[in-house]
Amino acid sequence: MRKRAVLAIESGQTIESIARSFGYDRATIHRWLQKYRKKKNLEVLQPIRRSGRPKKWSKRCLRLVMRDVLQPASKFGFESDFWTCRRLIQHLRKRLGKRVSQPTMWRAMREAELTYQKPEKRYKEADPDVQKKWLRDELPEIKRIARRFNAILFFEDEASIQLAPVLGKTWAPKGKTPLQVVTGNRGSIAAISAISIDGRLVFNLHRGRFRSAEIIGFLRQLLHHHPRRHLVVVLDRATPHVSKMTKKYVASQKRLHVFYLPSRSPEMNPDEKVWNYLKHQALKSHQATNLKQLESLTKRKLRKMSGNRSLIRGIFFRSSIAKLMN
Repeated sequence: MRKRAVLAIESGQTIESIARSFGYDRATIHRWLQKYRKKKNLEVLQPIRRSGRPKKWSKRCLRLVMRDVLQPASKFGFESDFWTCRRLIQHLRKRLGKRVSQPTMWRAMREAELTYQKPEKRYKEADPDVQKKWLRDELPEIKRIARRFNAILFFEDEASIQLAPVLGKTWAPKGKTPLQVVTGNRGSIAAISAISIDGRLVFNLHRGRFRSAEIIGFLRQLLHHHPRRHLVVVLDRATPHVSKMTKKYVASQKRLHVFYLPSRSPEMNPDEKVWNYLKHQALKSHQATNLKQLESLTKRKLRKMSGNRSLIRGIFFRSSIAKLMN
């Protein structure tokens, strides 16, 4: 890199442009250039070997870890599929006899452009072949119907909002775990929503389980929200969605076109991300102590979300199916 930078300047490029291109300060580029011009030899730009304990982390270690970390950890004798720094340290010691510290392993993972992430769930009962067939045959038909009628395409889903909150993180003195006072009461409210690719969010709340009558009521609500538009609504295969009562209602509505996702495929429904955001962001560490307070708070948060189209579009495009919708 030093050689390329110096040769570029010698060929007529400015120090400012080289500094921007290579991401270095101009003073650093000046120092390289002065060093070269003093000897007129590119080899003087080679980094000087300094004293100190040699690094335990070698290119061979990196190749081994990069090859193995992309495979399930259970393949190498661990109980579950996930890799942690501690497991990688044990794995490296077993395979190469190398002992490295946890900070060294963490730093190596970051240098390899790997990040510590929470995985998305996939159901074992899901059939990949059925999902591929749905993407090949059903999704193009959904898009065709939406184009034909200039329809709004919604993905719908339900969720249970618990009185016990998801706790967020906060700063605290090392070794002193902070306390969060929450209610010991138990209970939940049912929520239903539909999200569109252009940032629309329609929702409703309900005490008790969703049955066919509530699903029909929500579909009626969607039609009422858009009195002059055709609607394409994609649902999962929950019992109230596929009941005779619901299908009879759908058949009676000329502006309503309903399609069903493959079984056990929540990752294909962008509306799942609405609930993830609501529970882990908007309602994180909430202080509601009864269902009335929780219902009022949830309604307020969903109204605020529905008024922010850029947020809803962002939530939609976090789903795996979003890139296939254009």
